[in-house]
Amino acid sequence: MEVANEFMLRGIVVGVFQENCWVIGNRRTGEAVCIDPGDQPDEIQALAADMGVKIKLIANSHAHIDHVLGVAGVHSATGAKFLLHHQDLDLLKDGFDLSARRFGLNPGQRPPLPDQFVEDGDIVEVAGLRLLTITTPGHTPGSVSYYCEEAGALFSGDTLFRGSIGRTDLPGGSFEEEMNSICDRLLVLPEETMVLPGHMDETTIQYEKKHNSFVLEWRMRRGEI
Repeated sequence: MEVANEFMLRGIVVGVFQENCWVIGNRRTGEAVCIDPGDQPDEIQALAADMGVKIKLIANSHAHIDHVLGVAGVHSATGAKFLLHHQDLDLLKDGFDLSARRFGLNPGQRPPLPDQFVEDGDIVEVAGLRLLTITTPGHTPGSVSYYCEEAGALFSGDTLFRGSIGRTDLPGGSFEEEMNSICDRLLVLPEETMVLPGHMDETTIQYEKKHNSFVLEWRMRRGEI
């Protein structure tokens, strides 16, 4: 994936939900952040090893089960701190077992409690790498996105997809909040920014501003176009 020379960025599709886990690291320091380890922690660690980096932080966009099934394995193997927004703590604690039973998944993969909570504007940082935390509620109350200005990359979780948006019909979801998050918090970023979502293909801010039908309709409703 094309990013600034100082950085390495790779993704892996994991689990039955086909979730995108991302690893971004600094070539010089060898330290990395793992974003949304949704399953298959051994494969995620193998990816980091192939990149020549060590995962120092686990930064989750939200706490739905398809994004946290791999947290426990990566956390215990690497000692990386697990970061989450506090508004998703109840979802992490109470929603995991319900979802595991619903989908017939192994409840033994229960994630640990967060080592640290992230808030809007927080910098998630390892040596040579800084990610800006942007709160983007709507898919869940505590959904966040992570923006690396130097690498020109936005990790949008399940808030913004290529030509689409994250579902808002699950408990705690809000269509209005999600659309405002997308339009007011994400689409103001530089148009060339790569958008790396929690599922499906990558996109760019420019593409979504021009072609995302949800965005265009919402901006029309707000009288912006």
